[in-house]
Amino acid sequence: MGTALRFGVVAPIDNGMGAWRDQVRELADTGYSTILMPDVPEWQPAPGVVLAVAATLTGARVGTWVYAAPVRPAFITAWEAHSLSVVTDGRFEMGIGTGRPGIADQLRQLGLPDVPAGQRAELVRQVITTLRELDGEELHTPVAMAVGGPKAHAVASELADIVNFVMPHIETRTETAERVRAFDNRHGLELSLHVPVIGDAVAPFMAGPDTDIEAVRAADSVSYLPSDPGAAKEEILRRREEMGFTYFVFGASVAGALAPVVAELAGQ
Repeated sequence: MGTALRFGVVAPIDNGMGAWRDQVRELADTGYSTILMPDVPEWQPAPGVVLAVAATLTGARVGTWVYAAPVRPAFITAWEAHSLSVVTDGRFEMGIGTGRPGIADQLRQLGLPDVPAGQRAELVRQVITTLRELDGEELHTPVAMAVGGPKAHAVASELADIVNFVMPHIETRTETAERVRAFDNRHGLELSLHVPVIGDAVAPFMAGPDTDIEAVRAADSVSYLPSDPGAAKEEILRRREEMGFTYFVFGASVAGALAPVVAELAGQ
């Protein structure tokens, strides 16, 4: 048996707070280990506030998927992350990255200064370094870093606890395997896999509405899982065996289809 599996779910608020609270409780009862919130200013409430609420609803972990480093000063992001670790009794994990595609346009719309693409990984480094200083010796907030280019890979290899590879949804399985092998994982970091397409559904905030599901399938991409529980289970175990992925993240809108798999495999 390989490293134990765990499952996270990106759970944006899309049908009001009452329905969202019920959804969070149900997801945690199913076996999902971590309730995650996207960082999308003006589309969703601030993630830290929502996650503090989520942590009062269940005993599950909570986390960001993921903070966009350029949207806030490094100290503010680190302070919020540290504070969430404190108020959740250590159940918070900070997901962070350099920002979604189009981040420069978003920053302009928000009236924030743009940061050249080549400097954004350094912003992530500043956030993590500040978080470690705030945590001190008594606390260690796990950091899940979304990585694409070589600069982000280097920061994650040095400072992160969990790594999520940012890749095209139509990247082939072979290309993804090569990407994972090329990562310097000398510290044995947990490898997570962001899976936005389940069956015929695309999870909001995990991939765009124009995602070509047929193209994703045709590429044999790991961004896709079948909705059939038996086939999905086989694929999850294959990806752990072949590439080392042990933390799988789905969208809340499609999480129910894989609930039997999660209930069976979580912790195994």
